[in-house]
Amino acid sequence: MNAASAPREIASPRRNAAGFSLLELLVSLAVFAALAAAAYGGLAEIARARGALAERQDRLAALVRAVSTFERDLRQAVWRPVRGNGRGAPVPALAGAPDSIEFTRLGFANPRAEPRSHLERVVYRIDANALQRGRYAVLDRAPNSEPAVALLLGKVTALRLRYLGADGAWRDRWPPAGDDAFDNTSARPPELPRAVEFRIATVDAGELRRVVELPSAFPQESVETRDRPPSGGSRATGTSP
Repeated sequence: MNAASAPREIASPRRNAAGFSLLELLVSLAVFAALAAAAYGGLAEIARARGALAERQDRLAALVRAVSTFERDLRQAVWRPVRGNGRGAPVPALAGAPDSIEFTRLGFANPRAEPRSHLERVVYRIDANALQRGRYAVLDRAPNSEPAVALLLGKVTALRLRYLGADGAWRDRWPPAGDDAFDNTSARPPELPRAVEFRIATVDAGELRRVVELPSAFPQESVETRDRPPSGGSRATGTSP
């Protein structure tokens, strides 16, 4: 048998490749879409919760910062009366009302050694539902001087203040009205209260209450007698005979 007459091998038919039908593909797409929607909803909820938590954290930080700033300024209050606007009328070292307070404080940092005082006159008040902190450029201010105001805390509905006198009684104003000992025209100028209570009513955090003890002023008698020689003799010069 020659090569020409040899029977040729018949190729087997090619098998069809396995695949998805149109119905299976549609079902798969529907399942994937449902899973994607569920996953997106969960991620969106996580994002909303994270945003709300970050907002609450920022609000809490603002509350703590505002209260700490108020407390720090009060603890640094110092007995230093000033001259007010207009004709230079005397203003007490601490002038307090039921909803605002103005006082002189220490700790006005001067890192550049500028020719100015280390004391600062600050004021706290409520305006447009916000707690504001104002500071004057100088202590004895010129006419029509206004403080530079900074927003300390928003969403505040009220600021309430009380002042504790040396007699242990709380007052709504300082210096107390009608008390000769605290009259600006008297020989003894008004002193600082023993403590100040402030309440900050907020929209979302309720009412914040703090009682801050103030530093006591040096008695005028001790200042006058500090350099006075002791009775019955002259002051020692510090030199040997």
